[in-house]
Amino acid sequence: MDAQGRGRADNVDPADQWVLNPNTGEYELRLAPSAPQSAVPSPRRPAPRDTGGKGGGTSARGTGNPAAGRRSAAPGRQQVRDTAQPGAVPGQRRRRGTPPPEEPLPGRRGRRPEKRKSRTKKVLLWTGGTMAFVVVVAGVGGYLVLKHLEGNVTTTDVGSAAKQGFSKDEAFNILVIGTDKRTGKGNEGYGDKGSVGHADTNILLHVSKDRTNATALSIPRDLIVDVPDCPTKQPDGSTKVIPGTNHVRFNTSLGQDGRDPGCTMRTVKQVTGIAPDHFMMADFNAVKTLTSAVGGVDVCLKHAVNDPDSHLKLSAGEHKIQGEQALAFVRTRHSFGNQGDLDRIKVQQQFLGSLMRKMSSGDTLTNPAKLYDLADAATKALTVDTGIGNVGTLKDMALELKKVPTKNITFLTTPVIDNPAEKVHATVVLNPTTAPQVFDAIKNDVSFTEVKKKQKQQKDAEAARLKGTQSAASEVRVRVLNGGAAAGSAQETLTWLQNDEGVLKSENAGNAPQELDRTTLEYAPDQAAQARKLAAVMGLPGSALKPGRSVTNSQGLPAMTLTLGKDFKGAGTSMTAPSKAPEVDKSTADKVQCAS
Repeated sequence: MDAQGRGRADNVDPADQWVLNPNTGEYELRLAPSAPQSAVPSPRRPAPRDTGGKGGGTSARGTGNPAAGRRSAAPGRQQVRDTAQPGAVPGQRRRRGTPPPEEPLPGRRGRRPEKRKSRTKKVLLWTGGTMAFVVVVAGVGGYLVLKHLEGNVTTTDVGSAAKQGFSKDEAFNILVIGTDKRTGKGNEGYGDKGSVGHADTNILLHVSKDRTNATALSIPRDLIVDVPDCPTKQPDGSTKVIPGTNHVRFNTSLGQDGRDPGCTMRTVKQVTGIAPDHFMMADFNAVKTLTSAVGGVDVCLKHAVNDPDSHLKLSAGEHKIQGEQALAFVRTRHSFGNQGDLDRIKVQQQFLGSLMRKMSSGDTLTNPAKLYDLADAATKALTVDTGIGNVGTLKDMALELKKVPTKNITFLTTPVIDNPAEKVHATVVLNPTTAPQVFDAIKNDVSFTEVKKKQKQQKDAEAARLKGTQSAASEVRVRVLNGGAAAGSAQETLTWLQNDEGVLKSENAGNAPQELDRTTLEYAPDQAAQARKLAAVMGLPGSALKPGRSVTNSQGLPAMTLTLGKDFKGAGTSMTAPSKAPEVDKSTADKVQCAS
């Protein structure tokens, strides 16, 4: 008994599971049992002779070739090659001493390969083991980094003010809040030491649904607003409603009377009509750590600055700033423009544009150490709502924002005018003409920059839904539901449709099953003419029309479904979205500008 026969089970030598493929010249692993093999002559047992009987085999006799008889009596390698299927890989070999199959086929086992592993097997084992090791190490390292970053993130539960989670398929609004709270090493000497952390810098960042553009809308801290009642989570888990206040500065929406960022989000919605989905809040340390993590931010000054209040001292021209110097730059107010907050906002926008360019540059993205430092600094510097309070979600948001070209990221400031109620104009109020136009453009996902044709194609498709024949108003059958509009909107709309527009076959269907951000009109294919008529009557945009199915009204007849969403402005008020953003003072993230 040879070495291969000792201690083997299942009559298969493990080394023989590797078989040579004659087509490739490589050894391949054959684990599945193969078909019965031919009887193999042994030195101790003669090979069976072909007697030419009734077994169905071909006798050597009658062939006229004596060599054929010799091949039948003792089959050799040539016969195996002749009878094997083209491209077939030899099966597993049997152990010696195993009884032959009941009906043996002609053939003979070739020379046994050497027992040592082939070069191919060794390479497979070494590379497989090395790659497994690398994967395990990388997995453990990535897990540890993720857990470290996860531990950096600070979250605040703002209840229903923020959404839960993040969708990659929708437009989204992030309220970025910079507080004037003096926490952190070296920040005690700045301004008001006892500040509770007001909303000093506020940017509503809107990222378009198709990721072709984004708008960063700055909201002045000195804007006079009405702060609504704010349900605020307390440390013991209870909820306290902090009463709202009227005709106060916007910055008091945070910190004052214990207000949390959810109060600032609610104030933004009340002022602009745009609901922030999430918030990100940073203090003084964020500016210092983020600028240091990217190796400094490039800024430009038209004139020299020596500001004793912010401690900024720079000559005219270009500079790379980080840490304390960067913080002084964004805090400086008395050295730019008319020394007011509006001019400081412009400087901050220029700084943020430069920071965005640096963060998206190849120098940062291709440097693992910088990327880690940036992620570490960002997660330590930010406080976010619980809806996005994990590193995975923050990463997804960052990747979505990264899709937007810097040339299509627009910075603009909420249009305002001096407060007419003050003799000394220290505060501002909304510009009643241009502010609503800016808000409407953002709400309707209209870009403030020229973008690719993709957006135009989408709008053309929506406009096509409105083209075609229209039914008479008297033939329009529709059920009106309130899906988030002001209370009483469904009945108000019904009365207006019937009395003023002649849409007599309409009825109030009450509240919708769920609230919608936008008004929709669902109709069946054979109701398209009715849908176009109602859209014309109400001033509905093409995006509001949703081909679908009809429903049965109270008379048992098919009808369309009009659901008034949160964007509904009142009966008789057109809801057609602006096709172009208004002309306002703005800048884009790709432009290098010098502070003046």
